[in-house]
Formats: sequence, C-alpha cells, structure tokens
Amino acid sequence: MLNSSFGLSAEPTFSQDKSVNMSSLDRHQQRSPGCRDKTTGAGDSSAVRERARQPLQGLKLASHAVLEKAQQRGRVKCSKCGGSRMFFCYTCCSLVGVGVEEIPLIQLPVKIDIIKHPNETDGKSTAVHAKILAPNDVTIYTYPCIPEFDREKVVLVFPGPQAVSVQDMLQCLRDRSTNRSHDSCGPRPKRLRTEEVQGSTQSEPEWVSGSRVAPLQKVVFIDSTWNQTNKISTDERLQGLVQVELKTRKTCFWRSQKGKPDTYLATIEAIYYFLKDFHQQCLGLEYGGEYDNLLFFYSFLHAVINTAKTAAGRS
Repeated sequence: MLNSSFGLSAEPTFSQDKSVNMSSLDRHQQRSPGCRDKTTGAGDSSAVRERARQPLQGLKLASHAVLEKAQQRGRVKCSKCGGSRMFFCYTCCSLVGVGVEEIPLIQLPVKIDIIKHPNETDGKSTAVHAKILAPNDVTIYTYPCIPEFDREKVVLVFPGPQAVSVQDMLQCLRDRSTNRSHDSCGPRPKRLRTEEVQGSTQSEPEWVSGSRVAPLQKVVFIDSTWNQTNKISTDERLQGLVQVELKTRKTCFWRSQKGKPDTYLATIEAIYYFLKDFHQQCLGLEYGGEYDNLLFFYSFLHAVINTAKTAAGRS
C-alpha cells in the first residue's frame, strides 16, 4: 500500500470532536472524486483550518490534545535507538514523548500481519500507526521474511483480477475449506524462516472467536509504494491466498503517487476500511466508530499538512 510521511513543523490548530457521526466521512467518499483539499484563500485563517479538517472530521476519535502538546514541545530522542522523533519512533514502533495511557488502544476482530518492503523508508510508513494503536493484534515483518499462512484461514488484501470483495471473502474461505482435499494436492511452496520484526501474535479476544468470523484468522497487508509491490505480491508464499480488494474507497493521503488512481490506499487506510467493511458485511453489526482511532495519528498529520498547504495557497 502507499506509505505515509510526516515531519512538517506547522502547529495544528484544531482538535477532533469525539461526538461527530461517521456518516459525514462516508458522504464525502461518495461525492468527492478524491480526498485532497481544495485551495482556500490564505487570508481567511478560519476557512483554512476548516478545509484542512476535511474529510476526516466525521471520525469518532480520541482527543488530539496530547499530540498538539507534544508537537509544541518538539522532537524527542527515542530511548531505544536514539533517533529524533515526534509522537512515536517508526524504527522501534514505540511512543516517544507521549505516554501509552494518553493514546487510544484498539482491539481488532482479526489478527493482522503487515509485510513491509525492505527498501521502504520507515519514516514514510503508516504501518507503524497500526502497530502502536493495536499492539496486540498487529505484527510487522520485513520482506523476505514471511510467516507460514494457512490458505484456508488467511486472506491477502491486494487488488488483482481474481480478487473478491470483503462481503464474499468468508464464503470463498469456506468453499476452500470444503474442497481442501483438492486444494492440498501438489507440493507446498518452500518457506523462509520467519523473522518477526515487531510484536508477537497473542491469543484472540473472546468476542472474535464466534462462528461469524470463522474460518478467517488473519489478514495480510503489503506495506510498500505501489511501484515496488510486485516483488512481494508475486512471492510464491503468498500465492494461493484469497485476495480481497477494496474497490469503492478513495485515498486521503497527502503524498499521491503519479500515475496511480486515488483508489490506491495508504496502508493504514486499507486496514481501517477493511475492518469497517468486515464489521458491517461479515459480522453483520452496525458500525459505531469501533476502529476510527486507527486513524488517530493519520488524521492529525493529515490536518497539519493540509493546513500548511492551504495556508500557502496550494491544493
């Protein structure tokens, strides 16, 4: 997926309203050809701030006050690697200058593995957002290290001619399980020794283990620029996994890649939208913002960067 970056020093000028309904973001996705903000006159500071909040203002987020204060204090050295960081260390996947009790921690309905391209700059990756905000459910691996996946219980979120929707995903896995004797014919591809980069897979929460989720146990995402995804997506160890495509979502990422459509999502966006669709279409539950805080850092950085861009008169 696309990777994100941050580092602008512009001071944020807003905080999110935790009570705003999610539907406003959905309406924006439907009516807008993209999520990037339009230029607003630099002289109207209130208009600039309002434009910068779009389209993520509808999320049910924890307060960004802690991030605003941390930004005012400036960068802090990571206690583990010594790097100068803001909010978190993207190398160590740990908070910097912010306490764990000050940020939202999220429990996910399925485990998530992220395969990161080795040539990607850590500071540009949004995968770290997921690891920090859902530490018990997210694991990051650096390619070529890929764990052993059960093709009857794991899906890969990646577009392709054979990709199915989130709604059809579970049925595909169930059909595969029914026909396991046929699917298991032939030699299994060789696997490299797994090298886990950050975190460990822990037991699933009780509310996830019901029949509504079965047989899905894990979802795999690729963290890379789109121009470098081919090496990972075509790896033999990922072949045979059910592929899932998020066809109706558009990116809000502030660093678009030339020649790529706006349906190519940043990694954290793909995780968020997958889980939202999964919640509604597979679990059959009404969505009430359960995973909105996965965009806690992303929405803050989106506002900071777009405030600076619109104030400078750039779209």
